[in-house]
Amino acid sequence: MRTQTARSADAAAPGRDTLTATYRAVRQRTVSLGDGLSAEDMVAQSMSDASPTKWHMGHTTWFFETFLLERLTPGFEPFHPQFRVIFNSYYQQIGPQHSRPARGLLTRPPLDEVLKYRAHVDQAMEDLLQSFEPLEDITPFVQLGLHHEEQHQELILTDLLHLLSCNPLRPVYRPYRSQSASSPIPLRWLAFDGGVFEIGHDGDGFAFDDEGPRHEVLLRPYKLANRPVTVGDWKEFVADGGYARPEFWLSDGWALANEQAWRAPLYWEEDEDGAWSSMTLSGMQPLDDGAPVCHVSHFEADAYARWAGKRLPTEAEWEVAAANISTQGNTMGSELFRPAAATEENGGLLQMFGDVWELTQSAFTPYPGFKPAAGAVGEYNGKFMSGQVVLRGASCATADGHSSASYRNFFYPFQRWQFMGLRLADDA
Repeated sequence: MRTQTARSADAAAPGRDTLTATYRAVRQRTVSLGDGLSAEDMVAQSMSDASPTKWHMGHTTWFFETFLLERLTPGFEPFHPQFRVIFNSYYQQIGPQHSRPARGLLTRPPLDEVLKYRAHVDQAMEDLLQSFEPLEDITPFVQLGLHHEEQHQELILTDLLHLLSCNPLRPVYRPYRSQSASSPIPLRWLAFDGGVFEIGHDGDGFAFDDEGPRHEVLLRPYKLANRPVTVGDWKEFVADGGYARPEFWLSDGWALANEQAWRAPLYWEEDEDGAWSSMTLSGMQPLDDGAPVCHVSHFEADAYARWAGKRLPTEAEWEVAAANISTQGNTMGSELFRPAAATEENGGLLQMFGDVWELTQSAFTPYPGFKPAAGAVGEYNGKFMSGQVVLRGASCATADGHSSASYRNFFYPFQRWQFMGLRLADDA
């Protein structure tokens, strides 16, 4: 990751005070996401892919306790021995885990004990940050823990949205904030030269393991749309029978769309007059035709691209195009918590970071020369490099500064509950 796009959870060679302040800020942000939620809101689980807010708060704390305090604190004693099991997500080398689909059954420990757990670990971590020598030896692991927590902050929001969508009361998490009306941004095409390019983390600053090694790729000339596909664009796909025309769909996607009766993106609802609205973190709201479409699966995105006579970009095409673009955008700090319409053109690529994660056609596989780290931390990403697709950029729920041009998000092609959208590509 380049220094000009340094992520929020790290700084260049941070000193003790800087690293401690960053630790406090990230940890407090997680707790603040629970403001306004009841204990019942924070324990419920709406599907197996999602987790309760309380569990996210416990798991991110377990991460610091297990990977730092347990290994580096003399005379270490866990806050509660069974937390090692119930808050372990998927680290087989650490030990057994509570079943993921059953996390919503964990009514104990109660929320107040999880918050005490966080406070206990936070104090121990601050003591470690102020005393450990040399600090540089643990800084990468602290930064990994903070970036890991930022990932779970986004999951708190996406999992909460799915939970609230299951409630017929359509609860509001944060009050709705309207955006100034603006003219839709026309879709234009930007051409990019082919050639040999380097992609992947360049060694400067923090990166997740799956972002490297940096390596060369060969690209043929290509084009990218200047903006993501919008709600208005997607309405045309729906109106043209896009969900009922098998010629546009991959076989697995067609089977799933019929099995689950997909007729529009997740959370869309049509009233008797044909008007569309969608569940948001501010309750049910009318659709904004100029905003990027979201909550579509890879199967849906691929079908739309075929319907439009285009394709999805590869992750290499996306990264090369985004290499010198600012990572600032509509992310968590805006507190809008939904994709927003672009308000002005700049002659280049719009909304590459923020609003929605952009689906690519690339499978999530290891880069040439990739090797997992030794020990349990090596399970972070490497064991998931099969059957998933890469998404690039950032979303309206991503922590500010968390993403970069080399960041590789990944999900299964059938999943829809994340803030996923798409940008069209074409051969030049």
